[in-house]
Amino acid sequence: MERKRGGESERLRVPQPLIKRRIASGRGAMEQPNVTDDGEARLTPKFWVAVVVTGVAAGLFGILLMWILKMTEHLAFHYSSGTFQASVIATGKIRRVASLVTASAIGSVAWYLIRRFLKDEKSEIDDALWHGDGELSPRRSLLTSVVSEVVIGLGASIGREAAPKLMGGASGSVVSKWFGLTPAQKRLLVACGGGAGLAAVYNVPLGGAIFTAEVLFGSFALPVVMPALTTSLIATMVAWLYLGRSTTFVNVPEYRFSASLMVWSIVAGVVIGLLALLYVRLIGWVSHYRARGLNIFWAMPLTFLVVGVVGIWYPQLFGNGKDMAHDAFLGVGGIGLLLVLFTLKPLLTALTLGSGAAGGVFTPFLATGALFGAFFGVAWSHLWPGTPVGAFALVGAAAMIGASMQAPLAGLVLVMELTHHGFSLMIPMMAATAIATFLVRQIDGYSIYSARLPRRDGDDEPPMV
Repeated sequence: MERKRGGESERLRVPQPLIKRRIASGRGAMEQPNVTDDGEARLTPKFWVAVVVTGVAAGLFGILLMWILKMTEHLAFHYSSGTFQASVIATGKIRRVASLVTASAIGSVAWYLIRRFLKDEKSEIDDALWHGDGELSPRRSLLTSVVSEVVIGLGASIGREAAPKLMGGASGSVVSKWFGLTPAQKRLLVACGGGAGLAAVYNVPLGGAIFTAEVLFGSFALPVVMPALTTSLIATMVAWLYLGRSTTFVNVPEYRFSASLMVWSIVAGVVIGLLALLYVRLIGWVSHYRARGLNIFWAMPLTFLVVGVVGIWYPQLFGNGKDMAHDAFLGVGGIGLLLVLFTLKPLLTALTLGSGAAGGVFTPFLATGALFGAFFGVAWSHLWPGTPVGAFALVGAAAMIGASMQAPLAGLVLVMELTHHGFSLMIPMMAATAIATFLVRQIDGYSIYSARLPRRDGDDEPPMV
């Protein structure tokens, strides 16, 4: 809004700009859509202090949860250096199965107690943001997150990112109370905290900010992007104190663009889009029909036993799938192994969630996309040789995660930040991701996050996404 004074213009935007007069042309600054005022979530000085505090808290919780994960992995598989996958393979078959049986015992008891005695407390960040004011219970969120990381460290086939995402959001919820923020400010702060938690544990500050805007808040307006960037930046730098500054997937080569890869990306985009549809529907189905109440005491041990037995032959399936994705990015693995792993990983992750376990699906879906890209790329290379397998895997990962999240920009940026490569493959990555995301949106429209939302009519055991 603007007001005329003696032929001059005073701009009444909130917050007020320091320079009150228009530029020489007389055109208004707020004609650019993202330069309008802050809306309901005012970016006041108090809010910015809350952003800093939330960023620090998200980074510290990221450190705590990753420390718990690493300690559990060390106790279960003597993992301390190298890759988690190598440590699992070096572990005896009986110990692998025993580790998952132990995980099921801990998880079933802990989650049953949490859901029974804290059932009125909220710990589902997506539901709190999309259908509420962002209110989250710090107690239930912390307990759920700690149990999740312990179970994953023992080999459960789910993602590790859900817990830091949840605790970043819970930090924003608590900080908003401390500072007496409005409901709109709290909702924005919780979204920023959630993205910052993801950014901290994966060292992806830009990806975390875009995840906040594109997935959690649903807006790229300047008043959203600025606090999102700031929170993710602070959380990532705090996490450096323990997690270091190394990229998540190290030593990935700088692959080059090729005509073969470009044509493949168009075909792969269609196939990956259809696969993402099936996987998202599967996640939605198991989330709704997952074990509840006392059923968790038989469903989780039975499921984890099945995963453990499958892991006797394919130990790569233990954990969130990070090392499988890394091997695919490096072009490691034969076509037969790639086919088996990309087929089994989403099925075992869905089975684990259906047993009542709480955890993420980001890395399992990323790994599935990378494995499929590598498998389909190897087959394609028999028809049109010359492109490294790892290049297909990078494109496949971006397309799968972008389509399944219904967030193509986040998918592209996260893959590039996770590998510190991919700029030379930008065109084929964009093509495959755009096609896959378009298909999912047009045919169905659900994402791995919206598909997991609980029923509105009294489901008191929401999953942690």
